[in-house]
Amino acid sequence: QLQLRESGGGLVRAGSSLRLSCTASGSIISIDAMGWYYQAPGKQRDFVASISKGGNTNYGDSAKGRFSIILDDNKRTVYLQMNSLKPEDTGVYYCNAEALTPHTMQMLDYWGQGTQVTVSS
Repeated sequence: QLQLRESGGGLVRAGSSLRLSCTASGSIISIDAMGWYYQAPGKQRDFVASISKGGNTNYGDSAKGRFSIILDDNKRTVYLQMNSLKPEDTGVYYCNAEALTPHTMQMLDYWGQGTQVTVSS
């Protein structure tokens, strides 16, 4: 099975920066893409950013120009550098991976437990 472990969340003031990390571990054949989603209190989970193993990136509208996603394929770790944070960025940030494991032999989505980011005004 594949496990995703996130870290780097916390409480910061508006305008600050944070870097989230997510490392995949377990029995993995390949990872096609990794990404981040966030869920604000009382709202649905929204897309933040993703990166393919080839390095292609995609960003949600709220992340464009402020956030950067980086993949260290050797470490199976994805980073989300968040700059110019706003109070509306507050929420739980979840790591996602599209991966093939020997357990299922299918390309499936996996999710981490989430890390809390709180931005005060």
